[in-house]
Amino acid sequence: MSLTTNFTLSELCESQTATRKNIDNTPDDAVFANLVILARGLERVRALLGGPMRISSGYRSPALNKSVGGSAKSAHMRGLAADFTAPQFGTPLQIAHALAPHATAIGFDQLIFEGSWLHIGFPEKGTLPRYEILTATFINGKATYTKGIT
Repeated sequence: MSLTTNFTLSELCESQTATRKNIDNTPDDAVFANLVILARGLERVRALLGGPMRISSGYRSPALNKSVGGSAKSAHMRGLAADFTAPQFGTPLQIAHALAPHATAIGFDQLIFEGSWLHIGFPEKGTLPRYEILTATFINGKATYTKGIT
């Protein structure tokens, strides 16, 4: 099922971990509505990058989020975040630098450079975006965040 021109429901819900561990990752109606918000935001990102994106993680059910060690407050669980790369554009760092100046045009809540991918989150309907730009550093599997892209 297409959510937008370039993003499908299955693409934003697919998880190898969920498949491997037999975890139900089916969104409910509220999450489905948020996935439409996410897909529309990803369309704005795709347009700025000028080509396709590879989504490595979109919606995560609470059980899946726990299984992958996600934050208890993760926007992934609400269907409002995706982790991605865009190899045809460049490295995740190059993408982060390209997207950061367009925060208001994209309307993201968070853009996080996580090393080998980017995390982007969008605000729920009726909520203003924070335009937060962060870099995650992982030490012993634990993330610490600093402001900006470093």
